Amino acid sequence: MAIKQTTNEGLKRGYVITLTAAEIAAKIEAEIKKIAPQVKMPGFRPGKVPANLVKKMHGEQIHGQTVNDMIRESVDGLIADESLRPAMQPAVSLNEDYEEGKDAEITVELEVLPEIEAPSTDGLKLEKLTVPVSDEALEEAIANIAGSNKSYKDAAKTKKAADGNQLIIDFVGKLDGEEFEGGKAEDAPLVIGSGAFIPGFEEQLVGVKAGDEKTITVTFPEEYQAEHLAGKEATFDVTVKAVKIETETKIDDEFAKNLGLDSLDKLKEIMTGQLEQQTAGLTRTQMKRQLLDQLAAGHDFAVPSQMVDAEFEQIWAQLQQEAAKEEDPEAAIKEIEAEKDDYKAIAERRVRLGLLLSEIGQANDVQVSQQEMQMLIQQAAQQYREEDRERFMQYMQQDPMAAAQLRAPLYEDKVVDFLFDKADVTEREVTIEELQEAIEADEEAEADKAKKAPAKKKAPAKKAAAKKPAAKKAPAKKADDKEEAKKAPAKKAAAKKAPTKKAAAKKPAAKKAPAKKAADKK
Repeated sequence: MAIKQTTNEGLKRGYVITLTAAEIAAKIEAEIKKIAPQVKMPGFRPGKVPANLVKKMHGEQIHGQTVNDMIRESVDGLIADESLRPAMQPAVSLNEDYEEGKDAEITVELEVLPEIEAPSTDGLKLEKLTVPVSDEALEEAIANIAGSNKSYKDAAKTKKAADGNQLIIDFVGKLDGEEFEGGKAEDAPLVIGSGAFIPGFEEQLVGVKAGDEKTITVTFPEEYQAEHLAGKEATFDVTVKAVKIETETKIDDEFAKNLGLDSLDKLKEIMTGQLEQQTAGLTRTQMKRQLLDQLAAGHDFAVPSQMVDAEFEQIWAQLQQEAAKEEDPEAAIKEIEAEKDDYKAIAERRVRLGLLLSEIGQANDVQVSQQEMQMLIQQAAQQYREEDRERFMQYMQQDPMAAAQLRAPLYEDKVVDFLFDKADVTEREVTIEELQEAIEADEEAEADKAKKAPAKKKAPAKKAAAKKPAAKKAPAKKADDKEEAKKAPAKKAAAKKAPTKKAAAKKPAAKKAPAKKAADKK
């Protein structure tokens, strides 16, 4: 095997690895001898099939697998021998005119991580903006709980149901006159106007009285979770057993006890903690932006273009999704298109800061424990169907790249926490509006700083990526990307009773929002 370096410019590296025909032939012969004892052929005793017949029968398959194995081993050896730190999966290709009996030339192109001197963590100064829980906010939160835990009492028998009234009903759903699974219930509570049932169901019950029987006709939404019902017209035979009116909810110790708590004071204590937790996330976001600004101010080094492209693609995909939800999607997309270069600059800044945080973490022995990693994998597995969770967990254990991507956000948070502990932090109380304004100002500042960053030397034109050999599939980037390398199992669909309105789909976990949302219209 011979290795020749073809590119060494900035962070780009290129190599050509030559596997001689003799090396390949020797490897194939060794492989045939290894498998020959396991081959069965009529007319020969087990383990006695001649090697030349094994080669005749399976030679093409053995040759292909052997070459792929040698490519993988040679690339891994190159990375180890040259002490390379690939930024992303190398692009690997076999010369197109290769055939058995000839030398094989493997082209390897990659970008390496930059050498970064670990920055000093001394002298960091941060301001922590905190939002105290006001009496008004606490009262409003408890009032919201009371509003979602309304109590009702029986109305007069002659009372006609109206918006806000609660009905107790039995119903039987039918398709073409036949009952369908999940379309039947007894003593089901339904508040008219709540939107809890599919469109058209509640509206047709306005005006009914206790004891009434009514058949209503509705059409299930096209996107209904039960495929056999989606878009179908159905009838429901409804028996009204009671009409109830809302009673005033008194917020006192008895109300708290109905929620399973000892007293109203205990409820206030719990709600105060929850409100503090809600603003703690915003406080952390604002502190983290300050921290990153201070780190970015003192470091300006070249970053791998592939990593920048990948980060930009994530930002751009999210922006396009948000733009598509606007009242005028075409105008929103046109707006973000005009600022495309700004978002590319933001992507470069984020990659640089990510590498910087990684270097700080390694220099200070910040670790993600095996137990923490297992918890991460288990949490991620919950988004899949129960029968697919084990397969997902095995996939994460077998694919280091996928596991590293799952680990990255937690590792970054731990490095940030480490730096928070090292920093000189002063606290200042603000309102929630002031905290939100500070975060928005920081978002604008991130975009401005990214745009004002000095231009980097333009990288030389990249060679066209040749087709990768089968044995060297690129690992899937993230569960969201759903690349072909090892597809994650399909997500679990929620099952609900037929007349119940479809719940909003749970959003996947958390990609960072772009720093500057051009499509936002407040």
